[in-house]
Amino acid sequence: MTTSPVDIKQWIDARAVSPFQWMILLLCFLIVTFDGLDAAIMGFIAPAVIHDWDMSRTAFGAIMAAAMVGLAVGALISGPYSDRLGRRRVLLWSVAAFGFFSLLCAFARSPMELAALRFLTGLGLGAAMPNSTTLLSEYIPQRLRGILITLMFMGFGLGSASGGFVSAWMVPAYGWHAVLMLGGVLPLFLLPVLYFRLPESVDLMISRGFPRPAIMAVLRRMGARFADDVVFATTAAGATARSKVWRLFDHHYRWRTLSLWCTYFMGLVVIYLLTGWMPTLIKDAGLSLERAAIVTAMFQFGGLIGILLVGAAMDRLNPKAVIALAYVGGAVCIFALGFVDIGTSAPGVLVFAAGFCINGAQTGLNAFAPGQYPTDFRATGVSWMLGIGRFGGIFASMSGGAMLSLGLPMNVIFAGLGVPAVLAAIAIMAGPKPASGQLKVQAGH
Repeated sequence: MTTSPVDIKQWIDARAVSPFQWMILLLCFLIVTFDGLDAAIMGFIAPAVIHDWDMSRTAFGAIMAAAMVGLAVGALISGPYSDRLGRRRVLLWSVAAFGFFSLLCAFARSPMELAALRFLTGLGLGAAMPNSTTLLSEYIPQRLRGILITLMFMGFGLGSASGGFVSAWMVPAYGWHAVLMLGGVLPLFLLPVLYFRLPESVDLMISRGFPRPAIMAVLRRMGARFADDVVFATTAAGATARSKVWRLFDHHYRWRTLSLWCTYFMGLVVIYLLTGWMPTLIKDAGLSLERAAIVTAMFQFGGLIGILLVGAAMDRLNPKAVIALAYVGGAVCIFALGFVDIGTSAPGVLVFAAGFCINGAQTGLNAFAPGQYPTDFRATGVSWMLGIGRFGGIFASMSGGAMLSLGLPMNVIFAGLGVPAVLAAIAIMAGPKPASGQLKVQAGH
């Protein structure tokens, strides 16, 4: 028991991770896993949808871009709503949204209907990722934040990769509609578990003046034993959402913001071009849809290892240099894809290596970005990086179909796919050093 003022973040940092905190990690991991499955699902079923509806690749690109627009909008608006309504409430609505609308996608009767439903699905997907990151980061010790957030992000790669193997099995047997149904049903099954087990951010509860019994109930689940008159220290409330956005562009943070936006944008261009269009590209080269889906899934499986190793290297070396080197390594692997026999095992190996590098770099950027901004507008900086970066996915979705329609040689196509990875490496190195600073206030309840 204690009556001394308690800095809640320092209290969390000084303690071992409790089973309650591990449960939060698991729930956020599952959210991100189903987010990854739903986000990547259209790329794996693209050849089947194009064939069934007799669509052009450019027209299908519009459907993929609709989801990307939803992802961008969901990321940009979810931060202010999360600050006002709470992390938990926004996460519950986001999971419900992308599960429900993904399920409806299975019953779409036209490309227009599918595009509209994928936009609505994207709103939920875009809100889920930044709020899962924010909620988890507010519950785990600083000394373990990098590795535990990295573990959570592995769920995205696992979900995306699983989509390839699920599609390879389900599309021939049950059709592409069944894959979309699975992508909707899984998060909806998770929703009741989240409703009863996922807590609100204790930092937000303290700063917003939630009732003391609600706050103490959460803290007790982490092993806390505080006196009734305890006073908590928590993060400063900061300014309005609008002023926080503008602070990203003051003279201290302008180039840092642009560096992060450009890097994330270019990284998502590479990821969505490869995962969205590689199944179609490989199928055009003469392989089966099942083989094309499996080769593409190797990109995500390579990322599962790359995420951990790149993150570990960032803790020991210059993180900007590690991220840049990983992007360059990915570009080399992608370029090499244009010069190997598509019928051998070499494409799978190179795609695995490209995923190791590109996904490792992109996830490393998610861990790197929070340290670039002070506490009072850190969430705004990260969420807007994610939101603006999503336009890279939109560009990839729209341009991929047009590029394939040109009938260019395979080596030229893969050389073009590697260029954004090189630009991402240049952009991250062009940014300045991280910012620092913590803002604290005393809060008594």
